[in-house]
Amino acid sequence: MRISVTIFLTDETITPTRLARELEARGFAGLYLPEHTHIPVERVTPYPAGGELPREYGRTLDPFVALGQAAAVTERLGLGTGITLVAQHDPIDLAKQIATLDHLSGGRFTLGLGFGWNVEEAADHGVEWRTRRELVRDRMALMHALWADEPTAYEGEFGSVRASHAFPKPVQKRTLVGGAAGPKLFSHICEYADGWLPIGGRGLGESLPVLRAAWADAGRDPGALQAVPYAVLPTPGKLAHYAELGIEEVVLQLPPAGEGEVLKVLDEYARYVQDGTGGV
Repeated sequence: MRISVTIFLTDETITPTRLARELEARGFAGLYLPEHTHIPVERVTPYPAGGELPREYGRTLDPFVALGQAAAVTERLGLGTGITLVAQHDPIDLAKQIATLDHLSGGRFTLGLGFGWNVEEAADHGVEWRTRRELVRDRMALMHALWADEPTAYEGEFGSVRASHAFPKPVQKRTLVGGAAGPKLFSHICEYADGWLPIGGRGLGESLPVLRAAWADAGRDPGALQAVPYAVLPTPGKLAHYAELGIEEVVLQLPPAGEGEVLKVLDEYARYVQDGTGGV
């Protein structure tokens, strides 16, 4: 089992370069970074976890810039987003960012994408909340047209692009979709992604068979589906359960803290990566 991590990197935390070097030195598989462009002060959307919204949400570094720094100081570390708010991006620009980072890192990038929870943040980007999932689906199709081997036009409900020369091309185009289990989410995964980023990893024993059935019904290769539990606080028993489910990668949560605290937690987590099987 591959052990990766995620963290809210901010202007107050450990730096991307320092963290990336330490992760690679300890044998971690990857680094995934979240995204929030801004947090409106006048916010009525409740924080999904309950209580006050943590400070780091309004201070988050741009994940592509931070991952670019991480790529430059590592050779093997996987690089991912968890998650990119695709609805809040111009898809032509985003396709270029993804392709460039994947190209420069030698094919180490994973696009973890989601639909968001902060209505006010999305509204400032011109996103109509009730159609955001369809917007993301449309933008993914447009980006895939730009990544095609030959110039390919795309005409969608929300956007279009002419047949174009668009280089570099992503090396692997690995895409995982985050969100709570359900028919709509699973249909998106089966249509345009490689797997699922279940936040926290709860209830996988019940939901993963449902996703696998939907995947097979969509004609996808049963062996190709990836489920990557995300933002997990690990225990040996939890990781053993994931291994029994056939999960091959888990993303552990790091605190949004300074260098000393983060490295201490990394040392605690290192026991899970020592034998390359998640410590189980």
